Amino acid sequence: MGAADDVRDEVRTWLAEHWDPERPLADWRQIVVDSGWACPTWPVQWYGKGLSPVLAGVVTEEFDRVGAVGAAGGSGLTLAAPTILAHGSDLLKRTLLRRIATGEDTWCQLFSEPGNGSDLAGLSTRADRDGDEWVVSGQKVWNTGAHKAAWGMLLARTDWDVPKHRGITYFAVPMRQPGVEVRPLVQMNRYQSFNEVFLTEARVADEHRIGDVGQGWAAAMTTLAHERGLQAIRLSRVPDGLGRCAREAAEEAVEYAKTYVWYPQRAGRSDLLIPRARATGAASDPLARQAITSILALEKAARWNVERGKAARAAGRPPGPEGSLGKLSASMISKRSAAAHAAMTGADAMLTGPDSPEAGIIAEIIVSSPAVSIAGGTDEIQHDILGERMLGLPKEPSVDKDIAFRDVRRN
Repeated sequence: MGAADDVRDEVRTWLAEHWDPERPLADWRQIVVDSGWACPTWPVQWYGKGLSPVLAGVVTEEFDRVGAVGAAGGSGLTLAAPTILAHGSDLLKRTLLRRIATGEDTWCQLFSEPGNGSDLAGLSTRADRDGDEWVVSGQKVWNTGAHKAAWGMLLARTDWDVPKHRGITYFAVPMRQPGVEVRPLVQMNRYQSFNEVFLTEARVADEHRIGDVGQGWAAAMTTLAHERGLQAIRLSRVPDGLGRCAREAAEEAVEYAKTYVWYPQRAGRSDLLIPRARATGAASDPLARQAITSILALEKAARWNVERGKAARAAGRPPGPEGSLGKLSASMISKRSAAAHAAMTGADAMLTGPDSPEAGIIAEIIVSSPAVSIAGGTDEIQHDILGERMLGLPKEPSVDKDIAFRDVRRN
């Protein structure tokens, strides 16, 4: 038998002995995480099985077969955990990873700031050493889920006398403390998915530092590589099963998805293009047909690129610049889809409410799609990454990369 058959037999046997559909979700998560089957690609010593992504797919198939629930979803699992595994101390791995997988702790990302735009390395939130702790002050923005998060993935400046990329340190900061204030942001599509976070002498223990002091940029690139590799928001996987455990997992996933209910519209809703073309009579318009065909072709190419990324992971390579290609493709698809919807629908595309086109979804697409070009790194940043890392072009000229950050002119 091959490795896949061995893994299949092992996980099938384990599920037969342990899976109980009526077990409470919280109890089941403790059992499955400790077994290593919840996060099978994680190292054995850190609640995993050390399996390749391909063999992890076999595990997923067996869980789906019996309707068993896996690890909790969210940015803790998809972003924080890979970063901690790559850069964190053994203490951090031991104290944080398990609670991420069980869903006991939720996370948010504290990267972007209102004063430095797409220049993430230009951040000015500061962290000053105070014995075994760091004192953090500054402002972050576009922080999804910050109002519920127990922990934040924080980038802060710890050295102002070196160039900007070298003075940043990455922390796991406790969100539930007096020095952290979270305020919701209302978007132009009327949703409140994001927040702004004000840090006023918030404290974080040095043992919660992810990586070395001043080396936070490398850890941040790990986080962003995983973020850009996500072609769609990764919601908690809901098993197609019966019983208390599956029911509670479904309720958890529904609650989590409320934050992202507008994300299909953000992606452009290319699935509605052909129905809208038929409904509006644009199906016979050669320009509309050409626009729709080009979008569907882009989607096909994007899916192939995702498969290429999966093959790279299966070969043991970490996420690389192909994530930027996927991110840029998603942005192009979203913008072109929104433009096609607007062209086919006409002035009615601006209407909202139950009597408007697609009950207001078309208008929601138009005002939501610009977010794809910004979130996770702007289109311009993705172009720079692809040009430099994939095409070997010279780096973008910079006037501040070799001078101390305190001497850089800032907003």
